[in-house]
Amino acid sequence: MSDQGRRKLGVLVGVSLAGALLPGITLGPETVDAAFSVLFATVVLAVLTQLILIGPSGRVPLPALLAFGLAGFVQDALIWWLISWLAPKMSDLRVEGLGTILLAALITRATVVLLSQLSPAAED
Repeated sequence: MSDQGRRKLGVLVGVSLAGALLPGITLGPETVDAAFSVLFATVVLAVLTQLILIGPSGRVPLPALLAFGLAGFVQDALIWWLISWLAPKMSDLRVEGLGTILLAALITRATVVLLSQLSPAAED
């Protein structure tokens, strides 16, 4: 799987986990509404994180990984904040509170970083 594919998968898994685990995120009353809400948040996060790419493209030392993780966390928090504002206008997704936004960003970035580090080591 390519680096871009792992990032998109990380975003999808992160959004799904955040929606399932955090009580401040409401996806919708029906299964279709919930699926559309996850899809909406995933598309917004995937597109914006591809426009401003923050993160390693493979395995990196721990200090660099922490720096990438922190910068990516800030980026994801800003995107989740945007989603909390946009989503009620376009879907049944509701994101309530700054704490929920920060936790959702942490979950999303952790999955993206984890999947980026699970890639096979580059061969020289």
